[in-house]
Amino acid sequence: METSGGIQASLAGRYASALFGLARDERQIDAVSRSLDALGSALVDSREFVGLIASPLIGRNDAAKAFAALSPELGLDPITAKFLGVLARNGRKNELRKIIRAFKRIAAAHRGEISADVVSAHPLKDEQIDALKARLKGRAGRDVTIDLSVDPHILGGIVIKLGSEMIDASIRTKLNRLASAMKG
Repeated sequence: METSGGIQASLAGRYASALFGLARDERQIDAVSRSLDALGSALVDSREFVGLIASPLIGRNDAAKAFAALSPELGLDPITAKFLGVLARNGRKNELRKIIRAFKRIAAAHRGEISADVVSAHPLKDEQIDALKARLKGRAGRDVTIDLSVDPHILGGIVIKLGSEMIDASIRTKLNRLASAMKG
């Protein structure tokens, strides 16, 4: 488990580390990972779920009840379902995105992989993702887990954060550099 202080220094990192430790002890890392993937998809696909996570008007107990009702629908494993209840009762439901991201990094490190955050202007196709994984594996020297997100504001291209390295090949950045160069 990541103990370098980087991940565990944040609130989300501490929650993710606790969830990972429990999943590891119960030999359920893959099940919890799949459940967190389902939650990540719900955060992308469902405005109502995003509203539940973000709304300060939904109280802790109501949020816990909503999570309990949604868990079977999302196909969440028991560990993740209970974890969501704890998150809601502790008033930390708004940390869910960060917790998912931190858990993925911890799980990747546990498997001997490195995690890369990839932002593109448009969703990537499976063959593009596979090609990107292969290129990043060659660069990093080990398997790479990709955490994808879409941000149309980058206009085109891709932004990759691989460990401490940032690769920004977005059109927005290129236009900003061109504008700066033209100013003198």
